Amino acid sequence: MPEDHQAVEELTRRAFYNMYIPGAVEHYLVHIMREHEDFIPELDLVAEISGRIVGSIMYTKAWLRDENGEDKEILTFGPLCVDPDYQRRGIGKQLMARSFSLAEELGYDTVVIFGSPSNYVSSGFCSCRKYEVHAEEGSYPAAMLVKELKPGALSGHSWTYRDSPVMAINEDEARAYDDTLPTMERSWQPSQEEFYILSQAVLT
Repeated sequence: MPEDHQAVEELTRRAFYNMYIPGAVEHYLVHIMREHEDFIPELDLVAEISGRIVGSIMYTKAWLRDENGEDKEILTFGPLCVDPDYQRRGIGKQLMARSFSLAEELGYDTVVIFGSPSNYVSSGFCSCRKYEVHAEEGSYPAAMLVKELKPGALSGHSWTYRDSPVMAINEDEARAYDDTLPTMERSWQPSQEEFYILSQAVLT
């Protein structure tokens, strides 16, 4: 609900701060995403415990283009986050499961995301290589994961993935926005090196 938006933004900032970079950009994405034409409000969900928002998932449109140049509208989600005090309790999986059901009701059959496989394979995501889904330059990023909501939805084609322009975050703008918020210390964490390795890895 609109009255939840600020709480979701604050939650996202807490969940991602210093995880992938010193600071974070994900809360800035939350800040601008809802106003973008590719945002899907029907799939904007939160998890609550005793009235407190402890988890959030947000979706935008994305596209796959086959070898014949035909476009297929699909989904991507992110940020998906859970309050650090409530992680490792299955809340993220519940948010995904509920959103997948709603996505099917809306007529979508595929979700493509970028993330650590260890976090998502148990929810049915597989390597992009398995479904012949590649990035625009032709590579198969190790972090690009695919889930068919409808089995066989991608069969028989080779696909090029393209996400919404809203996902191309301007890091300078994100940092400037972060500077307007209550101070959090930007610092290096080992998870940032792990993220760098995974983000650079491709499958052959």
